[in-house]
Amino acid sequence: MNELLLSILQATARHTGYTLVCVAIGFTLGLFLGICLSRLPTLSRYLVPLLSILNTVPGIVFIGVLYIFTGMTPATVIIALSIYAMFPVLKNTVTGLNGVDAQYKEAARGCGMGHLQRLLRVELPLAMPTIIGGLRLSAVYTVSWAVLAAMIGQGGLGDFVYQGVSSNNNALILQGAIPAAILALVLGTLVDALQKRVVPRGLRKGGAGE
Repeated sequence: MNELLLSILQATARHTGYTLVCVAIGFTLGLFLGICLSRLPTLSRYLVPLLSILNTVPGIVFIGVLYIFTGMTPATVIIALSIYAMFPVLKNTVTGLNGVDAQYKEAARGCGMGHLQRLLRVELPLAMPTIIGGLRLSAVYTVSWAVLAAMIGQGGLGDFVYQGVSSNNNALILQGAIPAAILALVLGTLVDALQKRVVPRGLRKGGAGE
């Protein structure tokens, strides 16, 4: 029993590591690209729907294709999951920034703020509820996508799930699924707590449903 608990804890730690690293990379890329696309409305009009289509490609297919080029390494998992983690943040960043009322931008411009100042002091704070909503989706989804790491022998809670499915062992499936569900709930709660710290009280409700 102790060996089983230890193996579950080790798999959970590896799963958590994949999730945190990939969400961090995905958030950084999504925020940066979202800001860029919000400044290029013509390109954004075509590129965002295209990215949404790419986001529907099954993770198992994407990891399988990457495996051909990068092999059976943690980098394969991190690259694939980071790209998937990026999509919700990118989309919500574009939506949030484009949704900032023009009157606030004009007021900031009237106060003598430059482009960067308007972005950092006005637009990003107002768009933050939507952006944090994207981060929450990214974190929760990445927990489930990280199960695919086991497909190429990179461990995580997916080991239990795949072994359970292949041997028709429900107990093994639950040993992987339950910790993954708990991890998703914990990360969702942490993102909610982050939202309360970085988003003004009057703006929180607007991003909760993103």
